[in-house]
Amino acid sequence: MTLEEIIVRIKACSEQMNERYGHTVFDEWAVLSLAENKARVLSYFGPRNDVFLQNFARDLGALRKELHDSRYGAGDFEFERHGVGTGFEAFMVLGTGFYLICNNTHESMDSIAKDPRWLAAQVPFAELSEKIRMSPLVVTGDNTSFFKKN
Repeated sequence: MTLEEIIVRIKACSEQMNERYGHTVFDEWAVLSLAENKARVLSYFGPRNDVFLQNFARDLGALRKELHDSRYGAGDFEFERHGVGTGFEAFMVLGTGFYLICNNTHESMDSIAKDPRWLAAQVPFAELSEKIRMSPLVVTGDNTSFFKKN
């Protein structure tokens, strides 16, 4: 998949999750490249556009170890149940060196998961995971212009 295709799928997933949950599950979604151990935002939706990367290392918190774990492949994801505030709640591997970071800047994942509607809201996330597993993000000459924005 291209970056543009991934972004369309992420937006659709977000809308479906929010609809099934009854309100916003994740108010922050970011597509990142972590190539050469340097975080680069390729796409961002959320309330902290200007400071997202400044706080990235701190907000990654407990997910840091998993994010760098080589056993995770495209479509794999992890949740941090105790992320609070700007601490990230989830990530999904989009392709080699590419990740989706998901966060709710107002609620913890533990709080979100206590609502019975969370079970239904997970379905679009799992479906996105399967689509990415079948067709991971690949950045080639045709879609590298995103790297030149930052």
